[in-house]
Amino acid sequence: MSTPVRHYVGGGFDACGDPFPLVDPACGRTVAEVPAASATLVDRAVNAAREALRGPWGAWSPADRSRVLHLVADGIERRFEEFVAAECADTGKPRELAATVDVPRAIANFRAYADLLAGRGEHSWHTGTPDGRGALNYTVRKPLGVVAVISPWNLPLLLLTWKVAPALATGNTVVAKPSELTPSTACLLAEVTAEAGLPDGVFNLVHGEGANAAGQWLTEHPGVDAIAFTGESGTGTSIMRAAADRLAPVSFELGGKNAGLVFADADLDEAVAGTVRSAFTHSGQVCLCTERLYVERPVFDEFAARLAAETRKLDGYGPMISAAHRDKVLGYLTRAAVDGEVLAGGGVPRFGDDRDQGFFVEPTVLAGLSEDHPVVREEIFGPVVHLAPFDTEEEALALANAGPYGLAATVWTRDLARAHRVAPALEVGIAWVNTWNLRDLRTPFGGVKASGIGREGGDHSLDFFSEPMNVCVKL
Repeated sequence: MSTPVRHYVGGGFDACGDPFPLVDPACGRTVAEVPAASATLVDRAVNAAREALRGPWGAWSPADRSRVLHLVADGIERRFEEFVAAECADTGKPRELAATVDVPRAIANFRAYADLLAGRGEHSWHTGTPDGRGALNYTVRKPLGVVAVISPWNLPLLLLTWKVAPALATGNTVVAKPSELTPSTACLLAEVTAEAGLPDGVFNLVHGEGANAAGQWLTEHPGVDAIAFTGESGTGTSIMRAAADRLAPVSFELGGKNAGLVFADADLDEAVAGTVRSAFTHSGQVCLCTERLYVERPVFDEFAARLAAETRKLDGYGPMISAAHRDKVLGYLTRAAVDGEVLAGGGVPRFGDDRDQGFFVEPTVLAGLSEDHPVVREEIFGPVVHLAPFDTEEEALALANAGPYGLAATVWTRDLARAHRVAPALEVGIAWVNTWNLRDLRTPFGGVKASGIGREGGDHSLDFFSEPMNVCVKL
């Protein structure tokens, strides 16, 4: 990207800090250097956010905040191609994905919460006291204060704005730390918030790693009132420990080992096409991707053959985010090749150009592994799906619900009664029937078990980022 990656604190950009390399995963080359925030800079950012709460921002009405969120959305839209280019450079994802999902969704995030805020305001009214003594009761929603937003590398802009938009809508100030692997669009967002007229200190941005670095210093900071995090479950556990010392509320969207169920009565054309999307979008580096697929035995062989054939046709996919992540994924594939069957993929592609120095893994379909195999039990977060047969609905549910995670699932069936019976029985935060990743931003989003705490989306986000207070006036 043409704009250098910098911190943004108290309304000013800052390039201080020891630099670390920013690597293009599509070719393996270092393309920029990013300054790592010091503990002192993180402290400055939190203090700037605290000061902004006491300043003009604290007096802004919901209508004022709604207006500025629309201006931020407008700013992203005006600089659409810059955001797309920065997202592709950081993640290596195909331009089509960034241009049709990541950047449009960032715009939609700001617009959705601007509109929700305009319709909701900050007061809700209640009836008189039920004991008949007579009072006027109403609820005022107040911002939590300074919110730390920590976002991951797979959907950097989408997931950052998914938290920043409702946090700002409800009157909080924000200190954001994007993944050290994908910092560029966050820096562009800082520029857009300044152009939109956000007061200094309302949105702050620091860069760096997590443990013993900016991420840890931010989540442990006593001036941070709440934490919103998307990322790996183990990191979420560490953040929760840090937040527990001061009882700071947390909102977590964590890992997953998502299951899909294909029943014999499903439309196999739709189920195969849908599974190609759900397993291999962004090369499997989406928390919602399907890694375990259970197929009813009468159609198992046909489905497996068709899915493998469609997987072999895939091209234009992106790389793993880093060499380390590529090697992790390949380690799982090596074990799978020994203990099971590789139906498609399973290796490293060769392109004959700069991409051969990148971090690519072939989209891969596996079968024949036991349910306790690490490939079936552990989150891989790559372009890998394992197929296994089932015989009964009860068995399918038991297989899908096994394991520590519970984020998302897919169900493929033409039986309406079964769809309504099976989907609610899945231990997940969201179940799609005959589709995948079809989202309404007003609906609750999040996971159960090790996949998260709390819900994002619509009023659920507005409720998390604000504190209700009852006012009772005796009549």
